[in-house]
Amino acid sequence: MDDILKVGKYLVDHAEEIVTEMIDSALKNVEFEVTDEMIQQSIKINVEFLTLLVDSFEDSNEVAAAELVKWSKKNGEQQAAMLSQLSTMIKPYAKNRLMYLENINRISMEHDLSTEDVLKINNRVSYLLDVSMIETIFAYEAYRDDQLKDRQKEINELSAPIVPIQHGIAVLPLIGVIDYSRVQHLLNNVLPTIPTLDIDHLIIDFSGILTIDSEVAQHIFTIHNVLQLLGIHIMFTGIRPNLSMAVVQAGIDFTSFNTYGSVKQAIESLR
Repeated sequence: MDDILKVGKYLVDHAEEIVTEMIDSALKNVEFEVTDEMIQQSIKINVEFLTLLVDSFEDSNEVAAAELVKWSKKNGEQQAAMLSQLSTMIKPYAKNRLMYLENINRISMEHDLSTEDVLKINNRVSYLLDVSMIETIFAYEAYRDDQLKDRQKEINELSAPIVPIQHGIAVLPLIGVIDYSRVQHLLNNVLPTIPTLDIDHLIIDFSGILTIDSEVAQHIFTIHNVLQLLGIHIMFTGIRPNLSMAVVQAGIDFTSFNTYGSVKQAIESLR
């Protein structure tokens, strides 16, 4: 163990030099543009990894992994912020792993470590690299999921605006694909604001909808019923044949609704 700790001390003392040499070699195989900021970040990450590796030499695999998990979560978020695709991060993993092992093996042999000690270090390096990769992927996916949720929220807000067109009349244009997430946004965010807008007539326009299923159609017409209870006159416009089919499949009675071919026709009916 004393010989392994000596190798560990050498790795920590020369960490930046070792890592910089490995990164310079790895950059020859990189297929995307690498900025100076990315290089410096990569050096920092790998120096931290080497330090965690050396600190783990006296620990069990489980204890070593627990410390690495915390570090990998932070690393995964940083990688996600720098790289747009998970494949970009994973693709060089095999070559980088081999490069790590080759360099640490060389240093171990220069310090006259026994075959048994070299194998111990190799096993620890391989184990921690695998743990790091798994946790980094988890953190990367969580970071991206949060970003997608934020973007979906922005899309929902932009795709279902209440547009006043004259006193007491407004249009709610529905645009794109209406799915469960969009319907929930309508119910939880758009619907509560309508009574505060001094609207007597609301035109819900379906002409911009690409697809809709029967379950979502049911929710849309629930919105109609709720607004009617609040004393707001609801009109539907732009209902195409595919939407009509979804309405029929949802078992909705169309006869009680005010429907028009276009927003213009609905406005003219009010006059």
